[in-house]
Amino acid sequence: MLNVDLHCHSIISDGTLAPAALAARAKANGVDVWALTDHDEVSGIGEARAAARGLDLRFVAGVEISITWAGQTVHIVGLGIDEHCAALTQGLAGIRDGRTARGQAIAAQLADVGIHDAFAGALKYADNAKLIGRTHFARYIVELGLVGNISDVFRHFLVAGKPGYLPHRWASLEQSVSWIRAAGGRAVIAHPGRYQLEPLAFDALLDTFVQLGGEGIEVVTGSHTPDQYGLYAKVAKQSGLLASRGSDFHGPAESRADLGSLPPLPAGVTPVWHDWVG
Repeated sequence: MLNVDLHCHSIISDGTLAPAALAARAKANGVDVWALTDHDEVSGIGEARAAARGLDLRFVAGVEISITWAGQTVHIVGLGIDEHCAALTQGLAGIRDGRTARGQAIAAQLADVGIHDAFAGALKYADNAKLIGRTHFARYIVELGLVGNISDVFRHFLVAGKPGYLPHRWASLEQSVSWIRAAGGRAVIAHPGRYQLEPLAFDALLDTFVQLGGEGIEVVTGSHTPDQYGLYAKVAKQSGLLASRGSDFHGPAESRADLGSLPPLPAGVTPVWHDWVG
């Protein structure tokens, strides 16, 4: 059975390893088919593809696009994309606009509770300054010794109702799916178990996603519990969606699942890669 991992992040967005280092880790962990899916950015794909080719590792070009749905941030993964597609690259550039101002506003909130110089501190962890985000601030807060790890940060800071939270208006669902389809890719709802959506809002997300041409949903992911594997396998079958598998790996010390470490997809679903590899 193929070991397929179609969700991870490099230093180009909020991961801790370079694209080539991720490729080497995937290969060492027994991954057969691997995708790089950086947040709202595709500039690491060239390095990732070249490294994978040198390792005889099947590579899938990807991206994870941030959208706003029902007042929440939801992520849509694009797989098998052409990273040079103008519609995609221009759309992603639009999403990245405003991250710096948002980061400075987050830093101001953190300063109000005694965490000073947070913007400069977060930038130390952002290889791509245009993609500074909450994870970079979280790493700085851990560095200061205020909490023990990234998960603890998000219990006390950077989330709704806590210091350092500032919502951002991302792309729409329609835009994200249209950009992925224009780039020849397959749109997939990332880690659905993470979203705090009411049932009606989630059902509307699924229905609209399918109507727009979305094709898949992550079933087995580092963000899901084993019980959720079965739940979202059922959702995939009922909605006619393909099932995806991805660790959502960000770095050795920060991720719930390592590259290639997840169990297989549940029986009865159709893998998102069913027509890509034998």
